[in-house]
Amino acid sequence: MINEQIRDKEVRLIGEDGEQLGIVSAKEALKIAEDAGLDLVKIAPNAKPPVCKVIDYGKYRYELARKEKDAKKKQKTVELKEIRLSPNIEANDLNTKMNAARKFLAKGDKVKITLRFRGREMAHMNNSKHILDDFAENLSDVAVVEKAPKIEGRSIGMVLAEKR
Repeated sequence: MINEQIRDKEVRLIGEDGEQLGIVSAKEALKIAEDAGLDLVKIAPNAKPPVCKVIDYGKYRYELARKEKDAKKKQKTVELKEIRLSPNIEANDLNTKMNAARKFLAKGDKVKITLRFRGREMAHMNNSKHILDDFAENLSDVAVVEKAPKIEGRSIGMVLAEKR
């Protein structure tokens, strides 16, 4: 809320250079702001009495937007990358997939390893679980198992996350 939108009887006023001007009536605070050629902005509406500050509202909004933008820049979104394997995968192919997973983990992403079964492979699901265990063991220097291997329909899935 700014200027005439402030309907409170009394407000705690902060001057344009940050000094406390004490508790004054809203009309008097608005007069002080107008004399300085600035706006009266309600900063803490839930305080008793509400806190208002004499500042340039456009500049205030710009500073808030800039702070939000900087906070957004510092955020890191963690993606979930998926690597698909089959039960009869060869050692070289497995190593290639492990290197890809290592790169994803180095970037800070989580990796979901999915072991897919087709046709008659479904009958030997339990025999192929060791592939996921080996995968996790080989990446144990950079990754930790976040979600243990679990059967999900025609596949077994497991999630690895970067070791902290």
